Amino acid sequence: MTSLTRPRVEFISTILQTVLSLGLLALGLILIVFLGKETLHLADVLFSPVQTSKYELVEGLVVYFLYFEFIALIVKYFQSGLHFPLRYFIYIGITAIVRLIIIDHQSPMDVLIYSAAILLMVITLWLCNSSRLKRE
Repeated sequence: MTSLTRPRVEFISTILQTVLSLGLLALGLILIVFLGKETLHLADVLFSPVQTSKYELVEGLVVYFLYFEFIALIVKYFQSGLHFPLRYFIYIGITAIVRLIIIDHQSPMDVLIYSAAILLMVITLWLCNSSRLKRE
C-alpha cells in the first residue's frame, strides 16, 4: 500500500471542506425558513382570540432562540476561519436544557438534575472564556 501524496491529501481535504461548507449553507437556509414559520406560529399564539397556555408561548420563544443560536453558530463558523467555537455549542446546550425544563417539569428530581447540568455548562463556559483558553 502506498501512502497518499501531499497534493492528493490537500485535494481531498479541500473537497470535504467544500462539501461541509455547502451543507452548512443549506442547513442555514433551512433554519431561516423554519425561523420564519416559528415567527408566524408565535404571532398566531400571541394574537389568537382563544386563550392558549403560557407554557406553549414560552416554549415557542425558547425554540425561537434555539433557531437563532444555530444560525449564529453557522455564521460564526464562516467568520472564524471555518471552525466552530466551543462556547456556541454550550449556549445551545443551555438553551435546550432550559426548554426541557419548561416542557418537562413534573419531577422535581429531574429539574434538579437539569439545573445541575446547566450549572456545569455555565462553569464550562466560564472556563472557555478565561484568558488562558480564549482563542479569539
